[in-house]
Amino acid sequence: MEKQLVKVLLLLFCFTTAALTKAQIGLGADPPEKKDIARFVVLPDEKHQVINNFSASDGWSMQFIGLWDDKKTNQIADWLFSTENDATGQPKGIGLSLWRFNIGAGSAEQGEKSQIRNPWTRSECFLLPDGTYDWTKQKGQRRFLQLAKQRGVEQYLGFILSPPVYWTQNGLATNTGREGCTFNLKEDKYEDFARFIADVVEGLKQHEGVTLNYICPFNEPDGHWNWVGPKQEGTPATNLEIAKTARIINREFVRRGIDSKILLTESFDYHCLFGIHPQTGPVRGNQIQSFFTPDSLSTYVGDLSNVPKMLVGHSYWTNTPLSDLRSIRKQLGDSLKKHNLGFWETELCIMSNDKEIGGGGGKDRSMKTALYVARIIHHDLVYANASAWQWWRSVATGSYRDGLIYTEPDKTLLDGTSVEDSKLLWTLGNYSRFIRPGAVRLGVAAYNSNQKRVDDGDTDQFALMTSAYQNSDGSLVVVVINYSNTNKSFNLELKKKNIKNWQPYQTSDKEGDNLKPQTPVKQGTKIIIPARSVVTYINKVK
Repeated sequence: MEKQLVKVLLLLFCFTTAALTKAQIGLGADPPEKKDIARFVVLPDEKHQVINNFSASDGWSMQFIGLWDDKKTNQIADWLFSTENDATGQPKGIGLSLWRFNIGAGSAEQGEKSQIRNPWTRSECFLLPDGTYDWTKQKGQRRFLQLAKQRGVEQYLGFILSPPVYWTQNGLATNTGREGCTFNLKEDKYEDFARFIADVVEGLKQHEGVTLNYICPFNEPDGHWNWVGPKQEGTPATNLEIAKTARIINREFVRRGIDSKILLTESFDYHCLFGIHPQTGPVRGNQIQSFFTPDSLSTYVGDLSNVPKMLVGHSYWTNTPLSDLRSIRKQLGDSLKKHNLGFWETELCIMSNDKEIGGGGGKDRSMKTALYVARIIHHDLVYANASAWQWWRSVATGSYRDGLIYTEPDKTLLDGTSVEDSKLLWTLGNYSRFIRPGAVRLGVAAYNSNQKRVDDGDTDQFALMTSAYQNSDGSLVVVVINYSNTNKSFNLELKKKNIKNWQPYQTSDKEGDNLKPQTPVKQGTKIIIPARSVVTYINKVK
C-alpha cells in the first residue's frame, strides 16, 4: 500500500513539474482561459500618449530601387506613402507619416575594401575625402525623399550607422579588427562629426527641399553584434561617448539655428533602457537614468535644447515568451512614466528568436507574420506607451522577413524583376493609414457577457486585442486584432451619443482584403470580426 502511494505521489509530482515547466518557458502552453469579451467601450476621457508617427526606412534597398523605372518606384511609393483612396474607397497605400533616411558612411565607395561583402548593405557618403560635399550621392535614396514628399509625408528622420569612414579609428564603417566596444571615431573628430551631421541637414534642405526633423546619431550602440564587425555599417558606443557626442551636436545645431531633434539611443533591446543587459554591461545600460537624471553628471543630456525628453529603442529580442512581451513593456512604460519621458519604437523585423512563426528566414506575405507583428505593435502602444512605431526596412531584397514589400533583384543591382506587397504592409496600414500625427490614445474598457468589466480585457494575446485613438480632427479610430482561428463577435461602443456608424477596414488572408472597406456597422450592434484578421473601425464625431 505504501509503495503504491509513493508511486502515485511520484507520478503526480512529475506531471505537475512538467506542466509548470511547459507554462514557464512559454512553449506549447495552452491558451489561458477565455475572457469571453462581449463588449468594448471606448473611454474618450481616459487619455494616454500622443501619437507622433508610423514609419519605415529606406535602409539599404532604396539606394538601388530608387534608380529603377517609374512604374515600379511609383507603385512602391504609393503603397508606402499614399493617403488617397480609389473610386471604391479602397486605400491606395498605408500612409506612412515619417520616412527614415540612412545617412551613409562611405562603405560603398570603398567597395570590397570595406570588408562588407554584400553591396546592398554598403552605403555612399555625401562627404568626399577632400572635405567637400557631393550632393548627387545617394541618388536612389534622394529620389524616395521626393516620392514621399509628393505624397504628403511631412516628417523625416536621418539615421546614422557609422561616422564617415575617413574619421573612424580603423578606417572602416564597421568595428572590424577593433578590440573592445568603444565608439569607432577618432578622438579628435567629434567636432567634425557634428559638423558633418549639420551639413547634411542643411544640404538636404537646400538641395532636396526636405528637412530632417530628427537625427539619430547612433544605431544600436549597445548591440553586441556591433562589437565584432558585422556585415553592415555600425559602431558600438558607451553611454559616456553617446552623451559627449550629443552635447557637441547640440552645440553645433544651436550655433547654426538648426531645429532638428537629436534622438537617443536606438537601443537594440528594451532592457538597456531601464536596466542592465547581461551581454552589454553597465556602461551601456540604465539609459533612462543615465541620460535624464541630473545627478548622472557625466552622461546627463536632459538640459540640451535639441534633445527631447524621450528615448528611442528597437523592439527586438523582447517578444517571446508572451509573458515577456507584456511584462517588459510594462516595466519600460512604468520607468518612463516615473521620469516623465516619452518613447518611440524605431525598428523591428523578424529575428531567429521569433520561433512562433518560424524565425526570420523565408519569405512570408501572409497573415502569419502580419498578425505576429500586429500583436507587438499593440503591446508597444498600449503597455510601453510608444508615441511612434517604426518598421525596419520598407523593401526586402530577398527571402528574409525584414521588408513590408518584396522584390527579387537581378545581378546588376539596377532593376528588379517584380515588386510584391504583403499582408504585413497592409496590417501596419491598419494603424498608420488612420491614426494620424497628433492623435491621442484613449482607454478601452472590456466587458464579458455578464456585463462585468474584465481587467486587461482589451488584450487577449490569443484572441482579441483592442486599442483606440482620437485624431486631431475629432475622428475616432479603433484597431482590433483577432489572433484566433475562429470568428469573434463583440459590441463596440463609445460613451457619447453624437456619433455615426463605425466604418470598418479589414485586412486578412482573403484575396483583396488589404484595408478593404466593409459594410458600416451601427453603434452598439454586434460586430463579427473574421478569424486571423485585423480591422480598423473609423467613426466621425459630430
